[in-house]
Amino acid sequence: MTAIRLLNEQQTLAALPDLSEVLADCVEGGASLGFMSPYRPDDAIPFWQGVAAAVGRGEVLLVVAEDGEGRVLGTVQVGFATKPNQPHRGDLMKLLVHRRARGLGLSRLLMEAAEEAAADAGRTLLVLDTATGEPAEKIYERFGWSRTGVIPNYALFPDGRYCDTTIFYKEIGRTAG
Repeated sequence: MTAIRLLNEQQTLAALPDLSEVLADCVEGGASLGFMSPYRPDDAIPFWQGVAAAVGRGEVLLVVAEDGEGRVLGTVQVGFATKPNQPHRGDLMKLLVHRRARGLGLSRLLMEAAEEAAADAGRTLLVLDTATGEPAEKIYERFGWSRTGVIPNYALFPDGRYCDTTIFYKEIGRTAG
């Protein structure tokens, strides 16, 4: 049985080993997430500590998918725009599913939970970017996100190759539909 839940700061810190394993697995699997290969779970701990602190400050929502034993299999974040003229916007970040748990529908469950939590927090617009031509791009389209364009050579894959990025948005909450 899979459980989807929001984590608070302390729960995020308690889940550091699992979160770090998921992130390292995705980077080593070739996902362009801001980190370069080789990337070990220990390398991910500072990143997740920063996420935990942001969760504690109310700047980030962290959603996880856990197996029946409470191990994190996937995660996604929503970062809240902090500028005064953007109180309605959030940034969807780092949809991650461990390679051993792919094909189970976790991406959809995580995205639905993130969108619902963001709407509950008063957000009506979410944006994201993803590596062009990678599987995640098709996932976002299937989940109703609108493509706005492609930026060439935006980032690097973990192996050092350049990758383009595709920008998406989705209206949620009271403006959706």
